[in-house]
Amino acid sequence: MIIPRARLDWVLAAGCALLLPAAWMVWQKAHGTSAGAEMIICGVLAATVGFNWLSYRIAHRSLRSLHTQLRHIRRPLQTGLVPANQAKTNDPAEARVAGCLSALQREMEDLQQAKGMLDIRCRIEAHRRREIEQILLLVSDAVLIINRFDELIFANRTAEELLEFSLQTCQRKQIGDIIRDGALVGQVRDFLAESNRQFRQVVEYTCDSHDSPRTFRIWLHCLDGPNAQPAGVVAVLHDITREKEIERSKTEFVSNVSHELKTPLASIKAYIEMLLDGEVNDPAGIREFYETIAGETNRLHRMVDRILDVSRIESGMSRVVREPVNMTAVVKQVAGMVLPQARAKAITLRQHLPSRLYQVEADYDLLCQAVQNLLSNAIKYTPNGGTVSIRVTVQRQRGLAVIEVADTGIGIEAEELPRIFEKFYRIRANMKMAPGTGLGLPLAKFIVETIHRGKLTVTSQPKKGSVFRFELPLVT
Repeated sequence: MIIPRARLDWVLAAGCALLLPAAWMVWQKAHGTSAGAEMIICGVLAATVGFNWLSYRIAHRSLRSLHTQLRHIRRPLQTGLVPANQAKTNDPAEARVAGCLSALQREMEDLQQAKGMLDIRCRIEAHRRREIEQILLLVSDAVLIINRFDELIFANRTAEELLEFSLQTCQRKQIGDIIRDGALVGQVRDFLAESNRQFRQVVEYTCDSHDSPRTFRIWLHCLDGPNAQPAGVVAVLHDITREKEIERSKTEFVSNVSHELKTPLASIKAYIEMLLDGEVNDPAGIREFYETIAGETNRLHRMVDRILDVSRIESGMSRVVREPVNMTAVVKQVAGMVLPQARAKAITLRQHLPSRLYQVEADYDLLCQAVQNLLSNAIKYTPNGGTVSIRVTVQRQRGLAVIEVADTGIGIEAEELPRIFEKFYRIRANMKMAPGTGLGLPLAKFIVETIHRGKLTVTSQPKKGSVFRFELPLVT
């Protein structure tokens, strides 16, 4: 029969307690002595030894069980659960400790699993954040992210270039120490202060960038934080400088067109009212009125034609046919068209053309219009008896054909030169000398530079004359 280990310990302890006194009694009888008190002492000692040995065995077995449990707990988390030692024991203390250790083991396994899931989520969030940052770095608008402590958290390359700082050295610094423009810093701080009452705000902001004003539309967006408190603000700066310039140009265009149309219409209306009222009765006076009305009508017609030409060409509605064009043929044709205008003022029109024919790739009709605008403008602002010349030269090393229109006219003041290519702009001092719309030079510049990718420039000296010069690539 197999005796369980726990009962075996008790049997051995009892055997020690009984066998030792019995052995002592046998020894005493063999020697003819009395057991007496010695037998009692021997029994007590035997019992003490037996029970000490029994206690040691029980404690040793309990500690070994605890050691096994702790080894399971210390072991790294494997796939599945690590089973706790569920061996039965008769010791209540050992059972309670084992139960606590088993519960602790299960809690540690749960924590390990939660930690693994949290690590996965952290890696996913870090990957998403890197993706978002990469996208923001490629955005053409300037993007700033500022926390509720007024510290810069993120900025893309556009913001770094615009505000002239480096995110690498300025991250987690106060925006007041990074951005030199106090107006922009004030906008962000005011929004942060009011972010409890407003979630989004759009403002306009103008700054001086490299000596030229730039206008931005700023979107300020509040970032949500814990307990419904703002965690910071995202600021997106969209450059609307070009939009403002176009808007301003449209406004000026409408204003100038209205003004230019109003002047001849007012003159026509006045002369017609005088004719209707019968203020002029002689045929010569009536004819003079009719000629004035006809002249103003023609002026209106030319103005409308120019406006339509500019609108049609700039909008791309005019079909551009690029082909090899002989510059000599263009100059000869245009010179023949403006010759009557020059003869009416006794102006000498000179042509300086190369002996060899050179070609440029261009739209023939548009190129003729550009040359005609320059020649007609030169004749208008040259006094009677003056000279207007047109010259065609070639710069072979640069592969360019150069056309120059020079006159001996009244010239242009230096402060007026930057504006002469603006639509409807006319020099006030020259308005009385010749009628005009202020569209001829802008149209010529658009044809040369925008359509044909050339370059149109002007040099002038007051009371000595002007030289308009444009270049076009030669056909190779």
